[in-house]
Amino acid sequence: MKPIEALGFVGLGVMGEPMCANLIRKSGKQVFGTDVRRQPVERLAAIGLRPCASIAEVAAAADLIFLSLPSGAEVEAVCCNENGIVAAEGRTHTVVDMSTSSARLSRELGARLAAHEITFLDAPVARTRAAARDGTLSIMVGGSPQEFAAIRPLLAHMGSEINHCGGVGAGQVVKILNNMIVMVTVEALAEALVTARRSGVDGKLLFDVMSKGSADSFVLRNHGLKSLVPGTFPEDAFPVDYALKDLRLAMELATQGEVELRSAPQVVELLEQTARAGYAANYFPVMIRQIDK
Repeated sequence: MKPIEALGFVGLGVMGEPMCANLIRKSGKQVFGTDVRRQPVERLAAIGLRPCASIAEVAAAADLIFLSLPSGAEVEAVCCNENGIVAAEGRTHTVVDMSTSSARLSRELGARLAAHEITFLDAPVARTRAAARDGTLSIMVGGSPQEFAAIRPLLAHMGSEINHCGGVGAGQVVKILNNMIVMVTVEALAEALVTARRSGVDGKLLFDVMSKGSADSFVLRNHGLKSLVPGTFPEDAFPVDYALKDLRLAMELATQGEVELRSAPQVVELLEQTARAGYAANYFPVMIRQIDK
């Protein structure tokens, strides 16, 4: 793999901004970045980001570009449209997609970029916005063992759990199924919480006791105790719309593997009701409001 001397970052949203900040502070390399919004670019510029006005400008300066974007559509556009990385013909030789999109698209992009001598890896992330700030994300990587070894030191600035999952697309498979489990678990916790309260039991007590027994989980201690119990569903966190995207990707994977899912379609229906009720932009555990109607 070619030398990596300068880094780029495209997509400085809720997760991308703190991830990029960790690269700026820890990597010892120049980091060039851009976003459709100027505010995160300006905040990161204050700690050392080299702000860029376009994707082409990032591609002209960076050997490796990280992407953190809403969906596969944006990833494909940033890589392949007329103003994208390929068209820029800059110095970029590696693209690492840290967004969540379909495994099929990741494999297609891997082939398309390889034709232009650009290596593509998928490296989606799990855990919370706080983990993005703290550099303790879980990162699931798809790519060759050699490519993984080359980028692992950089990923270590953003994550504490970094796992090589297989070839291009394998990181997306693991991430999508991780998120499916999280969302199905949040629905179960929301149902338990509503039932407990209507049965005269305090919700926080319920989850505190559960966290000490066989029902304990990361989801219970985070999504449950920090969001469902206090009823906190901000708009600057993982929203209902994103949750729906990831669950539909899981259902697409299952269809491809001829697996009949049962729980995920029910959660999709609940989240669709939640979005129609006006909560599409809220943190996805807000689904409890539909359960508690």
